[in-house]
Amino acid sequence: MPILVAGSIATDHLMHFPGAFSGQLLADQLDKVSLSFLVDDLVVRRGGVAANISFGMAQLGETPVLLGAVGADFDEYRAWLTRNGVDCDWVYVSSVHHTARFVCTTDEQMCQIASFYAGAMSEARNIELAPAWESSGADLVIISADDPAAMIRHSQECRARGFRFAADPSQQIARMDGADLLQLIDGADLLFTNQYEKSLLESKTGLSEEQVMARVGVRVTTLGSDGVEIAGRDVERVHVPVAKERARHDPTGVGDGFRAGFLSARSWGLSWQRAAEVGSLLATLVLETVGTQEYEVKKPEFADRLAESYGDGCADEVLPHLP
Repeated sequence: MPILVAGSIATDHLMHFPGAFSGQLLADQLDKVSLSFLVDDLVVRRGGVAANISFGMAQLGETPVLLGAVGADFDEYRAWLTRNGVDCDWVYVSSVHHTARFVCTTDEQMCQIASFYAGAMSEARNIELAPAWESSGADLVIISADDPAAMIRHSQECRARGFRFAADPSQQIARMDGADLLQLIDGADLLFTNQYEKSLLESKTGLSEEQVMARVGVRVTTLGSDGVEIAGRDVERVHVPVAKERARHDPTGVGDGFRAGFLSARSWGLSWQRAAEVGSLLATLVLETVGTQEYEVKKPEFADRLAESYGDGCADEVLPHLP
């Protein structure tokens, strides 16, 4: 069944700094930082968390339904996503704002400094989930980083209407307070965070790890180079290492790729471990390219790389589901 993917839709302006940010920061001067980094590269790519997740799911043969707010400048981007299998029929178009912009500089150590202009994303709070849910026959909503008011509205609607949902606050944990975060995650079937976001969420809500687990079904925590951990009230703890990489070009959108692979594999009926393995390999494909939607899933190669990282058993289970 389709998955509704709610969240940001943006254009990414990605730059590269040929050095290390850490070498330019003085510990005793951080209260008055004023820096300009001379970059040696600039690429403009399609992005946004929800659009990236949707693109990745479509690469795996799914038909995700994208929900988010954009400007009138979205036509070319819409055509791209539609050609690549994403249902954009329920995207909200603002009459006054441009599509959001993500401006990010990455250094040689894969550290990043970024800014995000919300633009039309601020109108995502006007989106209702029910029409898209009923029309598409969806069975899950993923609520990813978006206008915070929209994220809270979506989770409230899911609880009120009995829609299964996954909470994926990611970058917006920094913007939301503890009460907002509690409204977002309460009753979620899935909760996605990275390791730092996990600690920050617990700190802001005042909840322990066990108390957070009491509010959600399954918690999926990405651990960077240490892989991913899955835990839940009725799920035996699972740890999956990262997939073997062949290059490291740009970490932007790696987490979105993981979510796309993970959710796709779960929709195929695969285990938590297999879902994390598929997600980890898709994340690695994103890491190996510049831009968040510049990779392509090729069935034989994807299966071979699954076997290389996780064994033939994994490849054999996943192969029949690949497009």
